[in-house]
Amino acid sequence: TKWLDAHYDPVANLYTFSSCIALADLHGDGENKLVVGDLGTGSCNMKLKVYRGTGLMSENTLLDLPTGLVSFLMDQHEPRTPAIAVASGPFIYVYKNLRPYFKFTLPPLEVNALEQDVWNQAREVNKADVPLSVRSLRFLMLDPQDTEAFVNLHKAQPIRRQTVITCIGTLKKNMADEDAVSCLVIGTESKDVYILDPEAFTILSKMSVPSAPTQMDVTGQFDVEFRITVACRNGNIYILRRDSPKPKYCIELSSHPVGLVRMGKSVVVGCAQETLQGFTQKGKKLWTACLPAPVTTMGVMDLPTRGFQAVLVGLANCEVHLYRDKNLISTIKTPDVVTSICFGRYGREDGTLIMTTKGGGLIVKILKRTAVFDDRDSAPGPPLAQSIRLNIPKKTKLYVDQTMRERENAVAMHRAFQMDLSRLRLAAARAYVKALESSLTPMSSSLSEPLKMNAVVQGLGPSFKLTLNIQNTAACRPVMHLAISFLYDESLYSMRTAFFKIPLLVPGLNYPIDTFVECLSDKGISDIIKVFVLREGKSAPLLTAHINMPVSEGLALN
Repeated sequence: TKWLDAHYDPVANLYTFSSCIALADLHGDGENKLVVGDLGTGSCNMKLKVYRGTGLMSENTLLDLPTGLVSFLMDQHEPRTPAIAVASGPFIYVYKNLRPYFKFTLPPLEVNALEQDVWNQAREVNKADVPLSVRSLRFLMLDPQDTEAFVNLHKAQPIRRQTVITCIGTLKKNMADEDAVSCLVIGTESKDVYILDPEAFTILSKMSVPSAPTQMDVTGQFDVEFRITVACRNGNIYILRRDSPKPKYCIELSSHPVGLVRMGKSVVVGCAQETLQGFTQKGKKLWTACLPAPVTTMGVMDLPTRGFQAVLVGLANCEVHLYRDKNLISTIKTPDVVTSICFGRYGREDGTLIMTTKGGGLIVKILKRTAVFDDRDSAPGPPLAQSIRLNIPKKTKLYVDQTMRERENAVAMHRAFQMDLSRLRLAAARAYVKALESSLTPMSSSLSEPLKMNAVVQGLGPSFKLTLNIQNTAACRPVMHLAISFLYDESLYSMRTAFFKIPLLVPGLNYPIDTFVECLSDKGISDIIKVFVLREGKSAPLLTAHINMPVSEGLALN
């Protein structure tokens, strides 16, 4: 009931993943379009498709399978329209206004000297039985009858070693604004992470991870501080930071990660063993949630207008679960297995959820403006925290010795504790009675004259301004015939007015009373000034306040 079914096309012929789908205002008209890198059949019909509303707006043919797609602002020119970067093989194709704008190629890698020498021999000696080691993985995949033709075809060409892009993201250049210029961040099969300049497309920074990256999440600003969280093929997650070419932290998982998103200051990982795990930015495990089916895709649901963030998890049982931390707060049923998820502004609607299915369908749902998500876990059964095993430390020798001492002297220790507790209660009761008898509390204990008073001292010295704020806290009964008197050391202080009369206190109003205090000593000492609120005809004060005067920092002028 929290979602409106805006559109469902089961034959949209869209085959893609969450890394190849984005929402962007391509024309600067305030209306976001859906940009999809369509995988086609895997060997042909790869296209860059743009949807507006429920219809296909345009499409461009892609030369190879896309591995990632992002929208980013590459300059400050008006109008502020984002570009689309499509990672495919060793290339990044940049589209501006839905037209090809720039093609970036990854730098070649260093060739192994032994491999280079073998191919040089193949070029110099025209024999079919030359013993070859490796030119590429493609050569090793050939059948034995095809190897001679392959060698004759490539032996005259200079040998090159080229890597491919495995994942892509964006990083703000120097400002955190939504419309700020962003750098491209790419992960490669050669275990490297590159950060590219958004205008010149030069390599600004190069970092390495122990294994080939498969997914990444980027946050921060390149010129200030940033974190790149990388999920790698070896089943670990590495966190890269600024000015550090190697990973700063490592998260070791029990199974391979199939989804990675960031929610606030925590990293949420979907694992192949049907679990969802939360970690801190430094790799400390926070929680684990068990899932009813394998994870197919993950995404972030971010509603800044409501201050709401959650994780969308697509499952193989035709469901999409919405998690906030480890709590399951909503479940969406889908007609087919979801392969990609994207949440954001589509058209002019902020809360739009876009999903593609395994059969090529397109689903668009809109979050109701009246939808409210409960933070309580909606999963059936006992709470998940009940199954978490406590990390109990081992018993030390000191702990065992203390336990034995408590067993042997239990009666004496209990009696001593009860005696100390009784003394503490007696001391507290005596202090309370003394405060009531001396009217030392800031509020009056009398029911006929319920008063409240506080004091403020202003100034550096030797002259101070003393302000008393007196209030009658009664509901409707005024208090009359009150007097205020000050008691102080006349060798240290002098007061212009040390006695006031208050004829009437109306309930609920604050009555400020000002007087000036002059410090007579230049020795840097201070004392307490006592304030008494009295009722005419009674010697016991209604209220008493002790004001700790500050040390005079000025010099008395004659």
